Amino acid sequence: MQEKREIKYGKGSRTCRRCGTHKAVIRRGGLYICRRCIREVYSNIGFKKTGSRGG
Repeated sequence: MQEKREIKYGKGSRTCRRCGTHKAVIRRGGLYICRRCIREVYSNIGFKKTGSRGG
């Protein structure tokens, strides 16, 4: 059986702290949370919703 090697660079090296996915991870300010999780916890982190979306 082959050992898994540690990924040191690229998208595979960055995971969401909350759910562990590699997709759509927001790294700004050291968050390392995916966009799906950030929608659930944005108010706890200190973000505020601004503007409206849609036409």
